[in-house]
Amino acid sequence: MVKIGIVAGEASGDLLGSHLIQALKQKRPDIEFVGIAGPKMISEGAKSLFPIERLSVRGYLEVIKHLWGLLKLRRELLNHFLSNPPDLFIGIDAPDFNFWLEKKLKNKGIKTIHYVGPSIWAWRKNRINKIKKAVNQILALFPFEPALYKEKGIPVAYVGHPLADMLPIEPDVASAREILKLDADALVVALLPGSRQSEVLQHADLFVQTAKQIHVQQPNAIFLVPLITRETRRIFELAIFNAHDAPPIQLLFGHAHDAMEASNVVIVASGTATLEAALLKKPMVITYRMPNLSWQLLKRMRLQPYVGLPNILAEKFVVPELLQEDATAEKIAQAALELVNDKDKLATIKNEFTNIHYQLKQNTAEKAAIAVLSHLK
Repeated sequence: MVKIGIVAGEASGDLLGSHLIQALKQKRPDIEFVGIAGPKMISEGAKSLFPIERLSVRGYLEVIKHLWGLLKLRRELLNHFLSNPPDLFIGIDAPDFNFWLEKKLKNKGIKTIHYVGPSIWAWRKNRINKIKKAVNQILALFPFEPALYKEKGIPVAYVGHPLADMLPIEPDVASAREILKLDADALVVALLPGSRQSEVLQHADLFVQTAKQIHVQQPNAIFLVPLITRETRRIFELAIFNAHDAPPIQLLFGHAHDAMEASNVVIVASGTATLEAALLKKPMVITYRMPNLSWQLLKRMRLQPYVGLPNILAEKFVVPELLQEDATAEKIAQAALELVNDKDKLATIKNEFTNIHYQLKQNTAEKAAIAVLSHLK
């Protein structure tokens, strides 16, 4: 039996990991996977030693708050892998957690692969020297990344992004509206405040107020808010209650894909959801709020003028970004309505996002599996 250690840090890593495990098992049914996995990876047969939720922490202040528990967890995981050495270790995203672990394992002669290159192109570029010491190979999701690693002599394989494989080039708006029982001609606004409780706490009131602003100008607009946990749903319900005169807002359990596909415009907290919205060819307003100290620290390390993946991939502002102090309900609502009403802009956005889709569509799981297997005896 071949053993692969594997650690994913959140829902997006769990999705990547599940596809990779499936592709690897088709080629090598004798592989077992153990480490930290989410429900999708577990359903593919991975054994999780700790709940994935313990790694789902974002922002400097939030990490500091949970630091002792994260350090203790990381040490316990290292001890497990040193006592039960895997043939190979794969860290999926979660760079601050995984690179330390990978370096320790690599120093003990265990080969390490990091799946999802960290955003050295956006901030903390000096990390690339630490990466070189930690990994035997990087599996990169975006086409501009390999050159950065090759320049430093780090083995890298461009594998594309699995979402581009999963989603059709042409979205099926009519079908999505039918699934959600929405009028075919309605103005539908998808509101995605983030997947973590900390993100929804930052954005819930803002998004409700934004819906109010849009509702004033478009009284028949339909607002959809997909949420994935009871906790995040409670936070958003409270924001609606506190707004008193909030417009009708439909809260969905999951269905983020359907909500975006059915929408005319997406208002989204910066993150992986922006990429999914782009692959669905949706106009969007990217926004984000975080505790001010976290923002001030992050802002100083920014290397690019954009933070949203669609804009980074296009290397220009295809869609607006309203961050921190610019993230007001008035500005977001105005930006969203301007997008919806500008047919030329909508055509440009669709064309840009279609080009991105073709760039990222690489049969990712297959390419990643081939790269991983090249490291196994």
